[in-house]
Amino acid sequence: MHIEYLSLTNFRNYARLEISLPAARPVVLHGANAQGKTSLLEAIYYLATSRSPYTTTDRQLIHWRAEDDPIPFARISAEVTTRRGTLDRIDMTLVLERAEGGSPRFKKNIKLNGADKRVMDMVGLLAVVLFLPQDLSLVEGPPADRRRFMDNTLAQVEKDYLRAQHVYDKVLPQRNALLRRIADKQASPDELAYWDEQIVQAGSVLIAGRQRFLRELETSAQAAHLDLTGRRETLTLHYQPSFTPTAEGNGQLSFETLGLDLHRELTPEQVAPQFAEQLKATQAESIRRGITLSGPHRDELRLFVNNRDLGLYGSRGQARTAVMALKLAELDWMKTRIGEWPLLLLDEVIAELDGQRRAYLLERFTGATQTLLTTAEMEIFPQDFLNRAAIWQVAEGQITADDG
Repeated sequence: MHIEYLSLTNFRNYARLEISLPAARPVVLHGANAQGKTSLLEAIYYLATSRSPYTTTDRQLIHWRAEDDPIPFARISAEVTTRRGTLDRIDMTLVLERAEGGSPRFKKNIKLNGADKRVMDMVGLLAVVLFLPQDLSLVEGPPADRRRFMDNTLAQVEKDYLRAQHVYDKVLPQRNALLRRIADKQASPDELAYWDEQIVQAGSVLIAGRQRFLRELETSAQAAHLDLTGRRETLTLHYQPSFTPTAEGNGQLSFETLGLDLHRELTPEQVAPQFAEQLKATQAESIRRGITLSGPHRDELRLFVNNRDLGLYGSRGQARTAVMALKLAELDWMKTRIGEWPLLLLDEVIAELDGQRRAYLLERFTGATQTLLTTAEMEIFPQDFLNRAAIWQVAEGQITADDG
């Protein structure tokens, strides 16, 4: 898949942008900071996922000059070609509605070829892998960062996972609120039955999906990691859910096994009764603390190198190598799941890598994957790479081709 044409209106730095993107050549976006390089990648990522990797509020996506318009809005439009040979037009519009007497709220409109769609309808139509310098948080950061990595990847290609994620994120706060009311003697524990059923159904899909994803991801990640380390270090992924469902359903695992029973794939149907039992077992403590103590919102993913936890014992260089292997594996995994290469977006990543890792990454830009890179340092790229790339300068929300 690739984007043939991209249009931005009132998005971040761009009051207006109309640009055609090459499919077979990597695009290098260069310029000073705060000129719009990252905003272009953000727009593509937002189009694919309906969320920004840089902010939690959509309001920041609207160009500041549009704030005074009667109806402030931002629009991203793209023409996308897939392996089916079809050319689809995706339009996503963010509108700031100012309700009289109330606080402003955002409305998100999505259209596919002119027809109104939901976020769910867009799954798999445009998929991206985003590589950021701050991706070191996948090793060094909190568990929430690693859960987000799993969720953002899976939700791009699996509708059932995205649907379950939406339900879980909506139900969990309501269950927690009920737990607090029960603790304050304002509600009965019997009221938990409905919310437990909802959270078990959705959460079991997330747990089973994450387990399967990591099993499939690990093979590619190990291969890339072995290449990057001269076959001296082996990367393994350990999924550690907040409870341990097993294929037998008895919760018993060998003490040698870390986390979930990764040797046998579990279905949501196998996970669900064990999750329900875990909620019952922790109910009293959950009521006392006012939070749900078990579920995918408390899961963890740990990266190990040569059987040592990288987050605890790894060097900075080892962390960078593991993250790079993980991102390249994500690219391969998506290709396997959707049958074509996703887009690859790299935001100021090349400058963070040493010469060996930089060369390894650049060698993989063969034209099969539409790739966009941002940089403030053109001199870090080898000339042979620049000769086969499209070089675009970004300044004050305008893009100019350097290579004619």
